Amino acid sequence: MHREGHIGAALLAYAPVGFVALALGFQGIAVLGAIGAGALAMVPDYDQNIPGIRHRGITHTVWFAGLVGLVLGVAGVAIGFGQNDLLAAMGLGMFGTVVGSGTILSHIAADSLTPMGVEPYAPIRDDHYTYGVARASNTLANYGLLILGGVAIVVALAAGSALSGVF
Repeated sequence: MHREGHIGAALLAYAPVGFVALALGFQGIAVLGAIGAGALAMVPDYDQNIPGIRHRGITHTVWFAGLVGLVLGVAGVAIGFGQNDLLAAMGLGMFGTVVGSGTILSHIAADSLTPMGVEPYAPIRDDHYTYGVARASNTLANYGLLILGGVAIVVALAAGSALSGVF
């Protein structure tokens, strides 16, 4: 998929997380998470700019998703501890982990829709996943994912905000 499709997939994957954050009253974190998901959506494709790294190789694996989640989780813990708040450190750590790994996994899932597919467990396993729904360059598929992700975020925002007073 292209940028629009990956951003849409990231927003679609983030929507339930944003909903929960909003419902629990963490509006700032919820918005920051959506921005972060959109910003991280293309990180796996940076492999195209690194000599010696195969496109849809290691950056399109669950291992890379775990690494990104770990890095953002540690950053969240550090921010929480910087405020001398253990509960905030744990919450921000979990939030960073979910946003980081979830966004990379959404990229992998979106690429699995293309005929080229992905090998998300490489190099441990050589399972190849492709659903052949649309070519990566398919404008309708890319903008369709973007619109779907946008709608999901709007619904999450509305529903989460409506529930925020309940919890």
